[in-house]
Parts: sequence; C-alpha cells; structure tokens
Amino acid sequence: MSADCHHRTTCRLCGGTALTGVLGLKASPPANAFVAADQLDTPQRTFPLDLYFCEDCHHVQLLDVVDPRILFEHYVYVSGTSPVFVKHFDDYAAFVIDRYGPKPGSLVFDIGSNDGTLLKAFKKVGYAVLGVDPAIDIAARASADGIETISGFFSPTMAAEIRAKHGAASVITANNVFAHIDDLGGVLDGVRTVLDDDGVFVFEVSYLVDVFEHTLFDTIYHEHLAYHTVGPLVSFMEAHDMELIDAIRVPSHGGSLRGVARPTSGTRPVNASVGELIALEKTMGLDKADTYRDFGRRIDALGAELSALLHGLKDKGESIAAFGAPAKATTLMYHFEIGADLIDFIVDDSPLKQGLYSPGMHIPVLPSSAIYDRKPDNIVILAWNFAAPIMEKHKQFSESGGRFIVPLPHLDIH
Repeated sequence: MSADCHHRTTCRLCGGTALTGVLGLKASPPANAFVAADQLDTPQRTFPLDLYFCEDCHHVQLLDVVDPRILFEHYVYVSGTSPVFVKHFDDYAAFVIDRYGPKPGSLVFDIGSNDGTLLKAFKKVGYAVLGVDPAIDIAARASADGIETISGFFSPTMAAEIRAKHGAASVITANNVFAHIDDLGGVLDGVRTVLDDDGVFVFEVSYLVDVFEHTLFDTIYHEHLAYHTVGPLVSFMEAHDMELIDAIRVPSHGGSLRGVARPTSGTRPVNASVGELIALEKTMGLDKADTYRDFGRRIDALGAELSALLHGLKDKGESIAAFGAPAKATTLMYHFEIGADLIDFIVDDSPLKQGLYSPGMHIPVLPSSAIYDRKPDNIVILAWNFAAPIMEKHKQFSESGGRFIVPLPHLDIH
C-alpha cells in the first residue's frame, strides 16, 4: 500500500484479528473523484474494494483505507440540492424533537454537517446549532449561510475544544458519516465528551439488511468503510460508555438504519426495536461469512442481466444516457464495466458536478436540460433511490418515446 491507502488488520469495532474476505468488487477510483477537462489525460488511481467479515463480532467492513483527505476535503455532494433530502432532514429534526424532547434552545451538534441542511431544520425552531465537516469549501459556504461550521475532521481533541467553548450538546447527529470513519472508537469517545448526560446521539447509516436483501452493492465504495448491523453496534457502544437505545429502519438511500444512543449513565429505556433487529439479522444469516459469498453470486447475475440489456440496445443503434452521478454510480459502473462505450453522457442536478467528468470512466456530466437537447433513446437512472421523482419530473422524456432503465434494486424498464 501507499501513503494514500493503508490496509488495516483489525476489526474497526471490536479490534479482533479474525477477518475473512467475503466479497471482492472491482477496484475503482474514489467514488466522488470527478475531474475537469484539463485533467482527462491524467490517469486516476484505483484502490481495492474488498469486503471483510469479522468472525468475532460479525461486523462487515473495508480494510483498505483511502486517505480521508483525498475523499472529503474537496467533496462535491451537498444535501440541499435534493428536495427529497431537504424534506427528509426536516422530518428527521421533528422526529428527534418529538421523541427525545431536547431542551428548547439547547445545542445541536452535527458531525459531517455538509451544507447544514439538517441543522437549518433545528435552527428554525430555536435550537443553537454547530456543525463540523472536512469539506473546506462546503463548510465555508455553510458558515456564510448562517450555520456555524468547523472545517476539519472530528476527533477527541476537537471534542474537548467544542465542549469548553460551546458547552454540552443535547443532541449530536451523524448522518451518512458514521460509516465513513476509520477510527470509529475515537469519534464515539468524542461524542461522549460533547454529549450532555441526558442527551442523545442519533446517526443514520446504510443498513446492511437492506443492502443484502435488495442487492444494493453499489453502496459499497471507499467512503463507506463500515457496513452496519445492530448486533455489533451494541457491544461497540458499550465499550465506549454509550448504550444503543433505539434502532429504526428508514427508507433513505434504499434502506438505512437510524440508531439512537445515550451515555451509559443515562436513564432513557432501551426500546424493543434493538432486540427485534438483532433477531432479524440472525434470521437472515448476517452473522455468517457464507451469507456474503451468496450475495456476490447475486450481484454477478444482476450485472450480466444489465450488461446484456445495454449492449443489446447499443447493437441496435440506440443511444444511452444516465441520470444522476451519485457516489454509488462509480461502484456500479466499474464492477459491471459500464463505461463511455455504453453511456454517452450523465445528467445531474448538482451544479458542483456539472461540467466535470465521472471518476475514471470520464463520462461528461451535464445539466438535465441535456436530455431534451440531445434526446437519448434510453436513460439509466444511476440515482435509483430517486427513480420515482426523477421519472415524474421528466415525464416529457418518456412521453416522447424515451425509456427509463432502473438498475436496482432489480432491473426495471419504464
């Protein structure tokens, strides 16, 4: 390995060394490594994308860790460009306030706060808010937009500084970030430092139950180091003076887990949801390595089906575009070998991605107006978790004879 990537030899949650390789996806560049036109002649490095199973605590994870500065300091994803996610975070804030009753006006702290979309939902109902995010430009824009955001990686040292300057937080959130951190133990220790004794830590992660059940393998990429289930999280939390008290399935990203934890010294009861999801995970065999080998066979079958469809369309002379340039698209396109020979261009609603080229494959990313300017025969919806609103918004495309192809959770043609 190089300085840009190292291979760890211990489980990220329990520290065990009995780690079994269970799924090998094709090596790819970092999922958000979009490039400008003047960088197209520079080859992009690819990194291993192999999944390992801990025989001790049953946690599933990547062991090849790409330098987080490469992945996050110049991040191009922002939550605020998606109306679906703005509503999701509005509902999320309401859920936390209604269910856990944080004191009005108290501090809500968000780890990996991105453009501040979630914190805005808390701020508008009177809470003090603070975010931290390593994406330098996005953090600066969030602060300029009225959401104070520290630029950097959250750590125990930073936690002590935040507690000293801002006091304790009644709520700490970490959404689509608690799977992105190599030193999860250090971050959880930092959470415990900042969190009030009566406070709650609420996090959302892609849920391995949904990934497995619906073959959502494209959510496996270098930013996502951990593939969480409830069972391993319970003992992990306990080892860091925290207790998991709620585990709720939510539909975002094709199926996520919303976990809620409190300090071990707290008094909030443990909800039955925790034990119920642990039982579900065992029923599905997610505590056995062989289960994930079967997962790999299902991925290969799906890839063969999609590849045959797209090559068949090309052989008939039809044009194919793609909608959405999310991080997951990099894994899908690399593992299924869907490149510029099949996809003519990608459209995406994020201005931060428009005018750039996709990681490694170097397919141009254009605004959605390109659908009507270039009139492709088919559009593969790579942002498949938003397929319904995308197809609704662009009914004009299908009404004029175009076809939408949704690759996951199963192949659908509309």
